Amino acid sequence: MEYRQLGASGLQVPVLSFGTATFGGGSDFFKAWGSTQVAEATRMVNLCLDAGVNFFDTADVYSGGMAEEILGKAIEGKRDQLIISTKATFPFGKGPNNQGSSRHHLLRQIEGSLQRLGTDYIDVYHMHGFDGVTPVEETLRTLDDLIQSGKVRYIACSNFSGWHLMKSLAVADKYGWNRYVAHQVYYSLANREFEWELMPLGIDQRVGSIVWSPLAAGRLGGKFRRNQPVPPETRIAQGGSPVPESALREEIFYNTIDALDEVAAETGKTIAQVAINWLLQRPTVSSVIIGARNEEQLKQNLEAVGWNLTTDQVKKLDAASEVPTIYPYWHQQQNLTLNPPPVFY
Repeated sequence: MEYRQLGASGLQVPVLSFGTATFGGGSDFFKAWGSTQVAEATRMVNLCLDAGVNFFDTADVYSGGMAEEILGKAIEGKRDQLIISTKATFPFGKGPNNQGSSRHHLLRQIEGSLQRLGTDYIDVYHMHGFDGVTPVEETLRTLDDLIQSGKVRYIACSNFSGWHLMKSLAVADKYGWNRYVAHQVYYSLANREFEWELMPLGIDQRVGSIVWSPLAAGRLGGKFRRNQPVPPETRIAQGGSPVPESALREEIFYNTIDALDEVAAETGKTIAQVAINWLLQRPTVSSVIIGARNEEQLKQNLEAVGWNLTTDQVKKLDAASEVPTIYPYWHQQQNLTLNPPPVFY
């Protein structure tokens, strides 16, 4: 397993990490993802460790805390081998103070996550989304205090806009507080908007990218085909997709599937493995989160590493999946000497 540095930190993480949103099935939304319980979760953890994947991602809101609880039981006796990531910010319980990135909410949530996970520290603690109500200074000072206390090792964000992240980094620099070392983002061959602003920002500020939903909620898993109905057994058909249908351009999406088919045939890999491997060739990407409803899916996703697409294959996938940019990016791209794009090849 290849390891990469997580942003500007000294932490080395595997290029694949395992996401536990499939653990628990505590609501109709999460049941569409999966309902993995402790016994199977333990086997999955062991499969990951055998493959060199020691980075496990979860969140307080996944099945209302059940995913953290199941992961905590599945890793008993193994904590010193693992890197654990969890998140806060989104609503957890009732009441106006049970959401956001305030000191009040974060201090409550970190204690709950530590208890559910059965650990006394979190390796990477994410703000699951930007809180535009709480002052950025309050959030970052609280996170810095958590690092100083030893309850958190590194901090990261998720689903931020460019200005959200840049403001947070600037405030941290101003006061000498710990910075976000990573940004957990949605990025896939089905949606490449991440490349327009967040990727250049990550390059400039040395913020590593941890990619969620690399298969676009299963759309790039090999079951979606042109002029065919949505497979009924998929998360999308069951209402569990975090990526809305409106985010995709149908013709470009199926052109991308066609290109994935061609590359999969050339490499002898599945189209899901090709889609994940493509992400690992992109700038700033430190780790790609793979999920699985069952052990067989996990084994297949683990085969996305140990080999690389050729430059020509990457270019073929890029050409098929490219979408027109929106303002101000199309305007900036009129002068690439002033606004050089990320270097992909």
